[in-house]
Amino acid sequence: MSTNFTPEDLNQLAERGIAVEKVEAQLERFRQGFPYLKIESPSAMGQGITPVDADVAAACEARWQQFLADGGDVLKFVPASGAASRMFKALFAFVNGTEEIPAQGSPVADLCARIKDFAFYDKLQATLARLYGQGTTAESLIADGRYKDLVGAIILPDGMNYGGLPKALLTFHKYADGSVRTALEEQLAEGAQTAASKGGVVKLHFTVSADHRKLFEEKIAEAVPAMEKKFGVKYEISLSEQKPSTDTIAVTPDNELFRTKEGRLVFRPGGHGALIENLNDIDSAVVFIKNIDNVVGDAHRADTVTYKRLIGGMLLLAHDRILALTQALLAEDCTEETVAAATEFVEKMLCTSSEALDPEKPLAERRAALLAIFDRPLRVCGMVRNEGEPGGGPYNAWASDGSYVAPQILESTQIDLSKPENKEMMQKATHFNPVDLVCYLRRPDGSAYHLPDYVDHNTGFISEKSFDGRDLRALELPGLWNGAMSKWNTIFVEVPASTFNPVKTVNDLLRPAHQ
Repeated sequence: MSTNFTPEDLNQLAERGIAVEKVEAQLERFRQGFPYLKIESPSAMGQGITPVDADVAAACEARWQQFLADGGDVLKFVPASGAASRMFKALFAFVNGTEEIPAQGSPVADLCARIKDFAFYDKLQATLARLYGQGTTAESLIADGRYKDLVGAIILPDGMNYGGLPKALLTFHKYADGSVRTALEEQLAEGAQTAASKGGVVKLHFTVSADHRKLFEEKIAEAVPAMEKKFGVKYEISLSEQKPSTDTIAVTPDNELFRTKEGRLVFRPGGHGALIENLNDIDSAVVFIKNIDNVVGDAHRADTVTYKRLIGGMLLLAHDRILALTQALLAEDCTEETVAAATEFVEKMLCTSSEALDPEKPLAERRAALLAIFDRPLRVCGMVRNEGEPGGGPYNAWASDGSYVAPQILESTQIDLSKPENKEMMQKATHFNPVDLVCYLRRPDGSAYHLPDYVDHNTGFISEKSFDGRDLRALELPGLWNGAMSKWNTIFVEVPASTFNPVKTVNDLLRPAHQ
C-alpha cells in the first residue's frame, strides 16, 4: 500500500536519512503487527544454560588472562543515553500531587526517613542552603513538614535536577574517605578491573543523548585523571549518539500517519535495538555490554570481576573451537568424523538444532550448513536464577523462519500468552536476563561482521504512547540483546544474583550492595 507523502514529509525523511521504503515497511508493520516467536522450552541448566564446574571456570579464567596478556582487543560498551526520570517517578508524583506529607510506607516516606544514607546527601544539603538560605537542611525541612521542598530540590531543574539528568551522571555511591562516585565512574572502575589490556589500556564506549553529550564530556574530563591514578590504567573513552536514521514513524490508533498540529510527521527513538548500529561501528573484536545502572562500589565488586572474566574466557574458548572446526570443515579431506564433531559442538555448546544437520542428509550439505552456522557473531550471556516473578529471559526458541531452534533472550511481549503451554513454560522459567554479555564481533578471517545483517526484523513490538495529549502508536525495533542479536550464536551461563544490582528507582540505592 503506497502512502502519499508531502514534499515537507520527504524533507523530514531526508534530514533523518530515512528511506521512504523504510517508512512504508514500518507502516505495514503497524497494520500487520509482529508474529510471536515459537518457544521450544525455557532455558535451564544443561538445557540451554551451560553448567560451569571448577575446572571449566579455571580454564575460562586462564584463557581470559592469556588474551589480555597477549594484547587482546577488548572494549566495554555501555548504553547510557536514557534520562533518569523513571527513577524518580514516585518523587515527581508527590511533588505534583495534592498531598503535603508522604503516605507512611510510600517510596517518598522511605526516602525521607533515610535521606542521610544516600551518596548525594552532601550535595543535597548544599543545594538546600543555596535554594532556601544557610542553615536549611534536609532535617530542618522534614521537621517543618516541607517535604515537597526537599523532594523538589532533588529532582527539579532549579535544584539538583536529578529528574532531568541521565543515570550515568547521578551520584550512586559514597566511600569511607568521603569521596563519591557516579554510575559512570563505577563503570570506569569495573572496566579497570575486568577489561584492562596489555599496557593497562581500558577502552569504554558510552551511548549518550545529544542533549547530554556535553555533560558527559565534562564529567569524563573531570573523573578520568583520578580513576587512572587509582587503578593504574589509561582510559580510552568514546561516545556516540543514537542515529536519527533509526527513529521510527508514529501513527494514530487507526494506523494513519500521526502529525503535529503544524502537519509535521512525528518520529520516535526506536528503543535500545537502534544501538545495533552504534555497536556495528565499534572497532574491537571482544565487547562487553552492560547497562549503565548495574554497578556496585569497590567493596561489592568481587563476584562481578570474577564472572566477567569467566564469561570472557568462555567466549574465547568457544571462539577458539569454532575457528578450529571451521578450518577442519574447509579442508579438502573433510571427513564424516569432522562433520560429526562440529555437529556435536553446535548441538551441545551452542544448543542449536537444525534439520540441515540431519545425519541422513549428504555430507556436503551438512558441511555447508555447519560453515554457515559458524560464520555468525558470537555472544556469551550471563543469566541469573529467577527468584521473583516470571517474565522475559532465556528460552530455546525457533527462528522466525522455522529453520532451527537456538537460545534466545525474549521479552514477555514476544511470547503468545494466550497459549496455555507458553504460559506454563514462562512460569517454569528458572532464569532471567540481567543484560550481562560479552560478544565476539569478527569473522574467522579477522574482518568485522556487519551486525545489522543478523537482526530478525520480525521481533520488534508496538507500544501505546501519547503526544500533546493525543494517543499514538510507536514501533520499537528488535531489542539490542533480543531480536537484534537473534541470528547470533549464543551461549548462556549462570551468574550469581550478586552480579545484578540495577538501580531502577532512587530507593534501590538504599540496598546493601549500594551502601
